[in-house]
Amino acid sequence: MKYLISALIFLTISCHAQIISLEDAAQCLTNPNCPNYNYEKDINNSLNKYVSNWKGTYNGKTYEIQLKKGIYEDIGIKRDKLIGRMKVTDSNGNIVYNSFNQTDDSTIKFNGLGFQKDLKAYMMHFIGNSDFACGEEGIVYLRIKPETPNKISILMLQNADITWGDCPPNYQPIIPYKKSISLTKQ
Repeated sequence: MKYLISALIFLTISCHAQIISLEDAAQCLTNPNCPNYNYEKDINNSLNKYVSNWKGTYNGKTYEIQLKKGIYEDIGIKRDKLIGRMKVTDSNGNIVYNSFNQTDDSTIKFNGLGFQKDLKAYMMHFIGNSDFACGEEGIVYLRIKPETPNKISILMLQNADITWGDCPPNYQPIIPYKKSISLTKQ
């Protein structure tokens, strides 16, 4: 009887405490036979290559991005993810966007979603200055090629094909849509 109770406790705990890798979680996006789990963990340290300060220029603007590891929990599932802070300045040194001074990770609007199924890019959700106005919200794809580990490319795809709200006539999103920006590890 003691053995049966011990086995049931073990099975209950192990069924509810499943940990899968971030790579396996990416495969679960389209796999209905994915195991039940409660933690997407960076078992293989796949996020480490992204964790750094990155800097580059595009179209007269300087982009500085700080990426660090964090943990997110929602509906009983914990996820290791990247948290990003960004500063963008124009060619005159004027700050266009800056989240470096935000200390609370829960208020950051540049958060990791996970790897693409092919594992070639890491996806992050970004909301710009407009807080959903003008459609400035989307998925930023971070890609580091194995042959250039000190370079990262970022590409943002807008969540919607339309804009809404009162957009100024010369409106430009913080991260240009469908344009690859190359940044260098600092």
